Amino acid sequence: MKTIKFIIVFLVLCSQVSHAQRIKDIVTVAGVRSNQLVGYGLVVGLDGTGDKSPFTNQTFINMMNEFGITIPPGTDPKLKNVAAVSLTAKLPPFAKPGQNIDVTTSSIGNAKSLRGGTLLFAPLRGADGQIYAVAQGNLVVGGFGAEGADGSRITVNVPSVGRIPNGATVERAVANAFSRGDSLTLNLNSPDFTTAKRLSDRINQLLGPETAYSVDATSVRVSAPRDPNQRVAFLSLIENLTITPGEASAKVIINSRTGTIVIGKHVLIDAVAVTHGSLTVTVKENIEVTQPGAFGEGETAVVPKSEVSIDEENNRMFVFAPGVSLDEIVKAVNEVGAAPGDLMAILEALKQAGALNAELIVI
Repeated sequence: MKTIKFIIVFLVLCSQVSHAQRIKDIVTVAGVRSNQLVGYGLVVGLDGTGDKSPFTNQTFINMMNEFGITIPPGTDPKLKNVAAVSLTAKLPPFAKPGQNIDVTTSSIGNAKSLRGGTLLFAPLRGADGQIYAVAQGNLVVGGFGAEGADGSRITVNVPSVGRIPNGATVERAVANAFSRGDSLTLNLNSPDFTTAKRLSDRINQLLGPETAYSVDATSVRVSAPRDPNQRVAFLSLIENLTITPGEASAKVIINSRTGTIVIGKHVLIDAVAVTHGSLTVTVKENIEVTQPGAFGEGETAVVPKSEVSIDEENNRMFVFAPGVSLDEIVKAVNEVGAAPGDLMAILEALKQAGALNAELIVI
């Protein structure tokens, strides 16, 4: 007998409580940003786990030609210990030539593993096509795999991706606008008009009126000294101030894959009545044997017979008064024994009925 119950087992209910935070934790400075770098290279020294892609052979032949070694046209190098990889890195703001950054290498062919490999000299380029760093070094690979003679295999994590700590050297600095102009712009990580106003008010309270003013829900422009040394000290003072961010808008977030439900602090509903039942489907398999008639033709046969039944619990109806809060919603749902899956259905129905005064987000 097989029983199928429509239940999701995990539920999280939380409220959003605003508290004082440092300005440096909720804003970024306009123009102070990282830049993405990308490159292409060869990883050598693999233990027979390299790829057999044609572009890997072409890259290898081109590299050998640069070292004065000529491989006859049409010759297949039959590489087993070489893999073509894409390189990615993030160039931090204010990075200077000579500093080191981490590099991530990912196989772009059919290499089984990059474990034990070494990346050969490869340039890293920015969006403008200029070279900003060069990479080389030994890979650190967290994944590994094993394969049997019969073709069975097991893989732990991802062996076709590796990392080279401090594997690239910065060759070119990226110009930024930090030291330009008479002002700095602070951008909120989470746009909010209330937070923007509180941020400008806090700075003006410390440094005097009209030092800062809110541009919109995201940006606050602050008058700053031109001298770079003074500007650094000025920004250090500002970013260590604390403010209380504005409370987030009412939201209900549902993750249908995991059964997680998050209900915000300010979620309210209008007057509404709700009833919801729990459905159980039972499938029972029976086996019957049929015999041919006396002196008749035919054979004994086994005939399956299925019985399907559906049980639906008659849960009580409950009523929400206008302006019901989070605590009252949870209490009412718990009283009727609704599971997380039932709560999802109730919340979606409330939204469709226009009774849920919150944004419903399904992820």
